[in-house]
Amino acid sequence: MTTKRVCIIGAGIGGLTAGALLIQKGYSVDIFEREDTVGGRARSIQMSSHTHDSYKAILSNSFTHIAFSEPALEEIVRQKMFEGYTLDVGFHMIGGGIIEKLRSTLQDDFTDITIYHSRLHEQKNSHFGYFVTTADKLSMIPNIVRLLLAGEKTMKGLDAIPMTETIQKYGKGKMKEVLELNPRLISTINNLEYISTGEVFRTQRDMRLRGVFYPQHGLQMLSDTLAEYIKKHGGRIHVKSPVEKILIRNKRAEGVIVAKTTHLFDYVISNTLVQQLFTLADTEHFPPEYVTMMKALQGTGSLCAYYALTTIDPRLLGKTFIFIERDIGVDGNDAAGMIDFISAKPETGLSPPEHYLVQAYIICTPREAVEKETLKKLKHALDRNLARIIPDYHAHLQWAVYPAVWHLDGVEKTIRNTKPDIQTPVDNLYLIGDCVKASGIGINCAINSALALQDLLP
Repeated sequence: MTTKRVCIIGAGIGGLTAGALLIQKGYSVDIFEREDTVGGRARSIQMSSHTHDSYKAILSNSFTHIAFSEPALEEIVRQKMFEGYTLDVGFHMIGGGIIEKLRSTLQDDFTDITIYHSRLHEQKNSHFGYFVTTADKLSMIPNIVRLLLAGEKTMKGLDAIPMTETIQKYGKGKMKEVLELNPRLISTINNLEYISTGEVFRTQRDMRLRGVFYPQHGLQMLSDTLAEYIKKHGGRIHVKSPVEKILIRNKRAEGVIVAKTTHLFDYVISNTLVQQLFTLADTEHFPPEYVTMMKALQGTGSLCAYYALTTIDPRLLGKTFIFIERDIGVDGNDAAGMIDFISAKPETGLSPPEHYLVQAYIICTPREAVEKETLKKLKHALDRNLARIIPDYHAHLQWAVYPAVWHLDGVEKTIRNTKPDIQTPVDNLYLIGDCVKASGIGINCAINSALALQDLLP
């Protein structure tokens, strides 16, 4: 029996996971990546090796720009303040149950990855407390368990129900705060009118209500380990090899063109932004309504922040704080965010000795991610919420940079904006990543899409 050949376009976390899983199924796998390294939009950057221009170029390729910095970015680079730091392109924490799926995919190779876990906290005036305590959970059990344990038929019925209606029905006491905050963080959308109740609880179930996770040495560790697994088991990863065209004949994908050379494959899998599919494939091969729908899909945005501190309260190390900034005037009026101190733990290896890296983000729309005045409000909100946790943080600040991202998640998952199926209208052409119908957002969605693809291919 001839081994089936698979081409994957894009070596982001979704493409790499798909490559590892398909190799396990006996496929011959080639991955083509336009950049000089794997990781995609969840890439980690060792800042010591980058200039001002090279850092900005990487961000630009990932739909990101530096909205603000303290001091000016040129000055940070000139004075070599970035020495010893590793920064992710954008803020990406990992939700609950996906870690076990990665462990199952990588098997023994997963032992090379150290994962840190944090429950969610909030600043409670005189102390730092869990966002949801045991007493809170007990009070919410009747409603939240009923929703979490509901079958898929019930979930589909809830898909068209906005979170605003669910909050009106169940939003009493702490449950109201949970239903206002968690859905925003789960979907990376602030407007509760657009957030699907079914999708929120489907994602919560997949995440197993276990808080957030982050790998030692940054997100790049996940991609690098997957890449090594693929190469060790006979797969091929071609960096600096952008795909120029997907070859389609008689409504069937047959291969790709790279560096003006034709490569034939049995299956073609795109792990790129779905809005860019038609820069690689001619629209004439797809139904007109499909083309229109795909081009209209919106992503999600955020303003991130990386704070480099010279001193930190040891009690904060490893904690993750969440917050809502009320009446800030963004879409949805209120904005949710997260301030993470997992990255501040010295053992993560993200900062030089006796320095501490704090990561944060606040949600916005892609349009808001490029609006200077809106970004100023969001920056002040991030700084205010950090000051609630560390009132004198500015006295210990070495530098801060604020990357604004207008494609944090490739396609927003909302009632009005349905993510496309993994199977396209063209035979043997599939889509994976954070842009398609799979549980969760970001890294979780990308990995879940690869798992779903594995089941779709024979």
